[in-house]
Amino acid sequence: MKKLLLLSFTLLTFFACKNESTTDSKPAEKSAAPANIDNSISLPQGFKAYVFAEKLGEGARHLAVNAKGDVYVQLHTLFDGKGIAALRDTNGDGQADVTAYFGSNTGTGMDIQGNFLYCSSDDAVFRYELKADSLLPDENSRVLLVGGFPKQNEHASKSLTLDGKGSIYVNIGAPSNACQVENRSAGSPGQDPCPLLDNHAGIWRFDANKIAQQAKDGKRYASGIRNAVALTWNTQTNGLFVVQHGRDQLSEFWPKLYTNEQNAELPAEEFFQVNEGDFLGWPYCYFDPMQNKKVLAPEYGGDGKKTGRCEQAKNPIVAFPAHMAPNDVIFYNGSKFPAQYQNGAFIAFHGSWNRSPQEQKGYFVVFVPFKDGKVSGEWQVFADGFAGVKPVPSPSDAKHRPCGLAIGPDGALYVSDSVEGKIWKIVYQG
Repeated sequence: MKKLLLLSFTLLTFFACKNESTTDSKPAEKSAAPANIDNSISLPQGFKAYVFAEKLGEGARHLAVNAKGDVYVQLHTLFDGKGIAALRDTNGDGQADVTAYFGSNTGTGMDIQGNFLYCSSDDAVFRYELKADSLLPDENSRVLLVGGFPKQNEHASKSLTLDGKGSIYVNIGAPSNACQVENRSAGSPGQDPCPLLDNHAGIWRFDANKIAQQAKDGKRYASGIRNAVALTWNTQTNGLFVVQHGRDQLSEFWPKLYTNEQNAELPAEEFFQVNEGDFLGWPYCYFDPMQNKKVLAPEYGGDGKKTGRCEQAKNPIVAFPAHMAPNDVIFYNGSKFPAQYQNGAFIAFHGSWNRSPQEQKGYFVVFVPFKDGKVSGEWQVFADGFAGVKPVPSPSDAKHRPCGLAIGPDGALYVSDSVEGKIWKIVYQG
């Protein structure tokens, strides 16, 4: 009986040890990828795009991220009567689990400096005070920073940036395509001098700490800029950078001088480093990327080759393909992306509508490398696939269109979508 019990005990011990050993040596199963990773967005190796939020409302424009990682998004259309979305990721999974709305103004501009949130409508700039422990600011803290901007039907968005030294810079776009006597009319000559340059088509500087200013109180910082929805202050160079929307419809209004194929490629979308007093050329000039020079606009006697007065206009640091609609620019000041991205510029291209008969372009985010404050290499597409179709027949066929950019305190790049109000958080995991 003792021998039988001993044998039973031995066998039980053997199988227990064998099962325990088998369990220990079995490879661990890989955990499933997070459900909010968007594999439809193509990125360089090592990067992942998380869907941080979606369906925030029609027309998510510019956005900003505070030091705690809360994301604020300016909307183009009111959502339940509110114009700004506030988002918070409480568990660190790359997805907002708290969404709230505040503010009554819609618009484009959005920035954060210190404990203040700056935002804009098409005719005013506002400021909110952010509270230390609250996602939403006190609605009563909103003040009018600058009002009285002229009403306009074209290029009305008042995008903005701050220099960290007490000034805020506001884009005032030109309410015109090319300052013609009859706007967007075939053969109509340009007004010379262009009267719109007095109060439009440039960047104006205001006091970021003074409330209830009027547009007339600002100082014109730079001129000859048709529309710079994309502008930012580069803290490394301590200077302003803008990307301009180039003019439209060369072949439509001047068919004897330009073919439709030329119109699809002219003029370039221009990336500038802007100093006080600069004149960038609009409406008298545009940049021809094939000739690599500024040429005189046909409204002012140009024939597609003459330079004329354009010798005095500032040249871009990068010339991008025509009509891609640059809507935001930001310099990477995080520490999580690889070394080649440090201090370089990301630009969101909203996408073209007037490149026929060529296919439409844009609908992506590009990267421009910088070294010692200067462009150091060719631009490259960084994030693509937002449109969901390729080629894109027209903007209405695009599922999403990149519009705003921001860098989070964790080094992630945020991208907003103007179609369905989607926000992506792009991280490096290489």
